[in-house]
Amino acid sequence: MYAKLVINGKIETVTGLHIGTGNGYSAIGAADSPVIRDIKDHLPMIPGSSLKGKLRTLLARKYSASAKKPDEDSDDIKDLFGSMKKRGKLIFNDMFIDRKCIEELRETGVYSTTEVKFENTINRLSSVANPRQIERVIRGCLFDMQIICDVTEESEAEKSIGLLSEGMSLLQLDYLGGSGSRGYGRIAFRDLEVTCISGEISEKVLENCSSLLKGVEAE
Repeated sequence: MYAKLVINGKIETVTGLHIGTGNGYSAIGAADSPVIRDIKDHLPMIPGSSLKGKLRTLLARKYSASAKKPDEDSDDIKDLFGSMKKRGKLIFNDMFIDRKCIEELRETGVYSTTEVKFENTINRLSSVANPRQIERVIRGCLFDMQIICDVTEESEAEKSIGLLSEGMSLLQLDYLGGSGSRGYGRIAFRDLEVTCISGEISEKVLENCSSLLKGVEAE
């Protein structure tokens, strides 16, 4: 058999989120480290690769602690996220900010989805301060999330969604993006649902997969 499951939901920023552009250049008067944005509407986005990489890292810490490289991860992790030899079952789409969220922010008098946080690093020998400006997505923003999961054996569907759900639970206790130890990047998953968009999956299996995802939101 062959089927595709789609997991839809929202990612809510619980604290300020910084996923940078990776560009060392900063224009005069701009933040030293801007967030990555969708080039079409210039609004903040979350790359699918950022979510995928963080989920894999957290699961690898738990189940492949001795692995030095991704190809040394456990078979279950490689099955979901892929390896050098084959692609994984999961496809992570880039995540864009929910337009309804922008409207709700404006109703409360908030007209920007980002803020600039000023930080200092102090040289311990000279005591000289090195100020910098970090742009981050404000708390309370919602991003539309979609993950697609390939299913080749119905009996494996619950196992795949179960491992993905476990990674999501771990992420809610960790952080996404940079500067997590300073309070950045706390997120929560909202409105999670799973549907079969291609092929056939029994209603019982879909119900069980849905329960696993709902368990993430309940935590």
